[in-house]
Amino acid sequence: MISIKQFSSVFLIFLFIGSSTAQTGKLKKADALYVNLSYSSALGSYTDLLGTHMDGPMMKAKLAHCYYQIGQMQQAESIYAQVFVDGTDISTEHLFFYAQTLKQNGKYAESDIWMSKFHTKKQKDTRGVMFVKNPSYLEKIMEEGSHFTIENVSFNSEHSDFGGYNYYKGNNLFFLSSRRISAISRNWAWNGDNFLDLYTRNEKDRISPFSDKVNSNFHEGPLCFNGDESRVYFTRNNLAKGELRKDIAGIQNLKLFMADVDNNGKWGNIQELTINSKEYSIGHPVFSMDGKTLYFVSDMPGGFGGSDIYKAQIKADGNLGTAINLGNKINTEGQEMFPWISQDGQLFFSSDGHIGLGGLDIFVAEINAKGSINAVKHAGPLLNSQRDDFAFILNKDGKNGYFSSNRDGGIGDDDIYSFTLIKPFVFGLKLNGVLLDIESSIALVGVKVNLYDTDGNFLATTNTDENGAYSFDIERGISYSLDFQADGFIPKSYVLDASENNSGTIVQNVSLIKAPTVGISFLLVDRVSKKPLENVKIRITDKKTGKLVLEQTNTKSGEIVKVLETAKIGDVLSYSIELGKVGYCSKTISYNSTISELGIVNLSEDLEELKIGSDLALMINIKPILFDLNKYDIRKDARVELDKIVKVMNENETLEIELGSHTDCRSSYAYNEKLSDERAKESAAYIKARISKPERIYGKGYGENKLKVNCPCEGNVKSSCSEIEHQKNRRTEFVIIKY
Repeated sequence: MISIKQFSSVFLIFLFIGSSTAQTGKLKKADALYVNLSYSSALGSYTDLLGTHMDGPMMKAKLAHCYYQIGQMQQAESIYAQVFVDGTDISTEHLFFYAQTLKQNGKYAESDIWMSKFHTKKQKDTRGVMFVKNPSYLEKIMEEGSHFTIENVSFNSEHSDFGGYNYYKGNNLFFLSSRRISAISRNWAWNGDNFLDLYTRNEKDRISPFSDKVNSNFHEGPLCFNGDESRVYFTRNNLAKGELRKDIAGIQNLKLFMADVDNNGKWGNIQELTINSKEYSIGHPVFSMDGKTLYFVSDMPGGFGGSDIYKAQIKADGNLGTAINLGNKINTEGQEMFPWISQDGQLFFSSDGHIGLGGLDIFVAEINAKGSINAVKHAGPLLNSQRDDFAFILNKDGKNGYFSSNRDGGIGDDDIYSFTLIKPFVFGLKLNGVLLDIESSIALVGVKVNLYDTDGNFLATTNTDENGAYSFDIERGISYSLDFQADGFIPKSYVLDASENNSGTIVQNVSLIKAPTVGISFLLVDRVSKKPLENVKIRITDKKTGKLVLEQTNTKSGEIVKVLETAKIGDVLSYSIELGKVGYCSKTISYNSTISELGIVNLSEDLEELKIGSDLALMINIKPILFDLNKYDIRKDARVELDKIVKVMNENETLEIELGSHTDCRSSYAYNEKLSDERAKESAAYIKARISKPERIYGKGYGENKLKVNCPCEGNVKSSCSEIEHQKNRRTEFVIIKY
């Protein structure tokens, strides 16, 4: 098999395992070939040493790995089975490859046993961690079903063929192949086959090598065109001369190149990107949907494993900015490669680190609006097999495309398959939470949690684990209801809105109250949106005794609960409840009730957000600011109302207010303006003396300039307005001008 391993050899994990001091020249030569990835040649040398005094577990492991890398899985399994006997102490990476070998041979149960052993020896490796967290991975993959129909294309050869990159202007299809139309053969040491070149297929099914100005003496590889097909990025081996060609280990790495494409489809001005290095590989490019970012694969230092997927902004000259690793939701200690972005922004890629059916599998990831990865899922059976499945390429129609595989039943080593998407990938959300005893904060274990839709239809159930945690898979854009029932606790329901979540995970922690008991529960919400408010300060005072009952800040759920431990049936509750939140009007309410039964009394209160242009007086329902006839001294009853304004301004230290005093039309225009201005300034002065940063409020008299009710009476005009209508014009407004 050539497969991706032929083209992307430098992206693989190199197993530099030391040899015995009793090595002969033949073993040293075999090890040198192995280290330099000449697996086909190394295999023959190791085979010749079987049964000699140099034979042993370490040599056999290398021999098995050679078989693995050239795709002879039955032979790899046979040799690995001889390596891993009781007491064998050898590289844990070989454990992983043995498990992968068994999986590629369809022996999933045996593979799982060796993956468990791999995890035991290397517990922090994410490949093992994902495996133990998903013991039913095979059933889940099969339950998901296939999202595609597939068909082997007619232009495959007996060699390795992969890719399928449409060039729409020329109605051509680019693909990669190790076939040779000419008599000249250029072999490489991995498995003795030819190097990969770019080929094209036209609308008449004519296959021909692409320009010899592009195809080199080594590998050419995956490519992508920009939106208008005026530029192409492609992968090829490092073509530098002499010592600059290979890295310190003697590997000829991959590099990214770009070229301009003219209207006739010719590539010119071929340039190597500045992000390249001879010390590591970069390849497998694909554009983001907006054409501003390039995704690619590299084994550069600082990654998670063998090869990782990165992204970088494309500069004006076509070169790339800083490489950004896509993180551990995509990348593992294994191989992640062949990224492709769909029309709706989903990222398809191949991996042998994520849990799949065997070898490289194709996965799909959801990218959120911030460019981060929400979630990754397996792309399903049929598209994936027990062997290597890779080079997923979706056409512009978003439904058809190509992928490649070395699965059984093909024509050559790797074959190109066409596909049609019949079921789109819909990403849901993960709902996680922890259930606690509200009094002790101890986790509640084994509690039944039910999930319903808002119509009350049952959807799923689970039980909290040893940490009190629960989890559901839910869909976006839907509201749900959660029901919690624990012995000895009051049952609780919670409504959950998943319509605006972009993170991929919703966390809803819940606390239950022991029963029987007496208590008060407050759900604090925004007055307009009715969504829960967090960080609301609540202060409850017993009006009968003056004692403080509760002083607390609520959590993200918007709920706060006070258990009244000494309360009993027949008690009369009389509370003053103060609510305050930065950016909102504070509120004081009275609660008076006689306890008639055990349980929690559920109350809902809303707070109004402070907004520029709003009248604070209306928001907090203060009474009219009254003055004695023809005077502007602050009366005692007015102070009570002004103190409410003081309280809100001290709770919101960035709030700025214009205090506007208005009169009715009676008395002269000039007199009303002067009197209202004096009253406004006196009222503002009262507040200034009692708040931080007193410049945040000023007074202004408007007289009868802004009548709220149209009741003019200047000069000879006689007003027919009632006293109630005149009273509406006599008002003090506290208009928010800045926040």
